[in-house]
Amino acid sequence: MYDFVTQWGPLWGTLASVGQILGFMVVLLLSLAFLLLMDRKVWAAVQMRKGPNTVGAFGLLQSFADFIKFVLKEIIVPAGADRPLFILAPLLTLTFAFITWAVIPVAPGWVISDLNVGILYIFAISSLGVYGIIIGGWASNSKYPFLGAMRSAAQMVSYEVSIGFILVTILLMVGSMNLTDIVEAQAGGFWNWHVLSFDMFPVPVFVITIPMFVMFFISALAETNRPPFDLPEAESELVAGYQVEYSSTPYLLFMIGEYLNIVLMCALMTVLFMGGWHAPFDIVPFTWVPPVFWFAIKVVLFFFMFAMVKALVPRYRYDQLMRLGWKIFLPTSLAAVALMGGIVAYSNAG
Repeated sequence: MYDFVTQWGPLWGTLASVGQILGFMVVLLLSLAFLLLMDRKVWAAVQMRKGPNTVGAFGLLQSFADFIKFVLKEIIVPAGADRPLFILAPLLTLTFAFITWAVIPVAPGWVISDLNVGILYIFAISSLGVYGIIIGGWASNSKYPFLGAMRSAAQMVSYEVSIGFILVTILLMVGSMNLTDIVEAQAGGFWNWHVLSFDMFPVPVFVITIPMFVMFFISALAETNRPPFDLPEAESELVAGYQVEYSSTPYLLFMIGEYLNIVLMCALMTVLFMGGWHAPFDIVPFTWVPPVFWFAIKVVLFFFMFAMVKALVPRYRYDQLMRLGWKIFLPTSLAAVALMGGIVAYSNAG
C-alpha cells in the first residue's frame, strides 16, 4: 500500500514553511508601505503641510503608486560602473534586511526560526548588511557614492559596538539569547526592568535599563542612517551619498532594505524593552487584545518616534557623530555591562 505521508510528508512540511515565510514577507512589505506613508505624513504635519493626499483616500495608495513608478522606470547603469556588483549591491541589502527578521517573535509561536542564539544571529546578519552599501558605493565608480559608502561603514561599525553591549546587559538579566525567552521573561510587566527580582539583593534595575533604552534608540537611528545621523546620504554634502548613481528598481531595493532595518530596530526595542507581545497590564480588557496587535502597536509607536526625530532634530556633523559613539556610548554601555554582570554574579552567589 502506498504510504502517502511517508513519501510526501517532508514535501508538504517544506511547502508549509515556504508558505509561512512568503506570507510573513508579504505582510511585512504591506506594513512597510503604510509605515512609509506615516513617515511622510508625520514629517508633513510637523512642517504644517498635508503630505501625500491625492492617490487613494487620504493618500493611502501613495506608496503603491511610488512602487509602480519605480518598477516601470528604466534601470540606468553608469558607463564606468562595475555592472555585476552595481546590480548585486541593492539585492544584498534587501536580502540581509529580510533574513534578519527570521528570529523576531511577533506573538507566542509566531516566529520563523526560534533560535537559541537569536541575538548572535541578529549580530551576524546586521554586520553583513553594510556590505551592500559598501559595494554599491564602490561599484558606482564615483567619488560621492564612495565617500557616502565609507561614511556608512564607519558609522554602522561604530554604533554596532554600543548596541552589542546594550544587548549583553539584557542577556545577563534574562540569562538567554533566545528572543522568545526574553519576551516571556517580561510577562506581567511592561518593561524589561521588571525581569530581575532578587530576594537577597533587590536592585532597581531600571537605573541601568532606562539609560540603555535611550542609548539603544539613538544608536538605532545611527545604525539605520536616519536623521539626525543621515551623514552617508547628506544631500548638502554628497548629493545623495551611496545612492547617487542608482535609479528605478535598484534604488527601490535600497530604500526597502533601509526601511526594513528601521522597522527591525523598532521590533528589537519592543522585544528587549517593551515586553514584546505582552499587554501593558495583565488585566481585562487589555488581555482581550490579541498578542500580535500589542506587538504591532508598540512597533508603530517606536516608528512614530523615529519619524518625529527626523522632523525635529537637525543633522549632526560627522565628528560629533563619531564622538558620541566612541567617547560617550561605548564607555557607558561597557560600564553597564560590568555593573549588570556584578549584580547577577552577586545574586547567584547569594
